[in-house]
Amino acid sequence: MKALVVVDMQNDFITGCLGTPEAEAIVPRVKEKIDNFDGLVVFTKDWHDEDKYSSSQEGRRLPVPHCIKNSNGARIDPRVYNEDNEYSSMIFNKTTFGCLEMIEPIRCGPVLTTMEVWSVEEIELIGVCTDICVISNAFLLKANFPEARIVIDASCCAGVTPESHKTALAAMKACQMDIIGEEI
Repeated sequence: MKALVVVDMQNDFITGCLGTPEAEAIVPRVKEKIDNFDGLVVFTKDWHDEDKYSSSQEGRRLPVPHCIKNSNGARIDPRVYNEDNEYSSMIFNKTTFGCLEMIEPIRCGPVLTTMEVWSVEEIELIGVCTDICVISNAFLLKANFPEARIVIDASCCAGVTPESHKTALAAMKACQMDIIGEEI
């Protein structure tokens, strides 16, 4: 089985308060990757409580409220996702960088019966930000699926800066993850 994890392709990270030209540039490639992927597609969403964000560790270190629950900024960019997609139930809201809630559904698959054997062979990650949430989720997945091939498509990822994007890719490569789509 293969899984594609689409990390935080939300309005605030693309065109909103934390958006970057690099994030905007990957949108068409991310959409194409999702549309052509043959396997389980999982989305993560940054999801913050407006009243608690500023007092959280993240809020103190990054005092830019973003991806506030139920706001337009928290929605997945409509060029990447619409509610009619068949994988709409595989969306996981997360209040921190990594998404522990996606591990068991990836391990078990979308429908589990006692007759099925579910073997995770490859997990590919795409999305934003390479240097924060993509790398955090890549390491969570590597720890939970040590024998699965973990792939990061760099052409479908964007970091806070181009430099931090490249640094994150190099760190993931050093930890035996495969980087495709861009030379580092």
